[in-house]
Amino acid sequence: MIYNIPYIAVAALIMIGLYAILFKRNLIKIVIGITILESGVNLFLITLGYRKNAVAPIYTNLPEGTSIPGGMTLPVPQALTLTSIVIGVAVLALMLAISVQIYKRYGTLDISKIRRLKG
Repeated sequence: MIYNIPYIAVAALIMIGLYAILFKRNLIKIVIGITILESGVNLFLITLGYRKNAVAPIYTNLPEGTSIPGGMTLPVPQALTLTSIVIGVAVLALMLAISVQIYKRYGTLDISKIRRLKG
């Protein structure tokens, strides 16, 4: 049961993010929902790369022929997560900049009012 806690946290983060994206009207709350959803996906990637009793895949001074009981963890999910975090920060900055420009132009962040203001 204890091994399922990260997967439960992933499901909770994704559901909270989807709720904010689908049911909120404020652009800032939608951006926050996208960020929470992204955090859930990153946690899922890290959880997939976990192995019990494994060591990090870095340079070690193990003699030739020595084996590690749990092996090594996969470095690919960790690299994908780092890449995802960097891309997520750039996308977050872009979404917030667009939200600021929408607020300057329309004077509101409510998406239902912005739709009605179309020319």
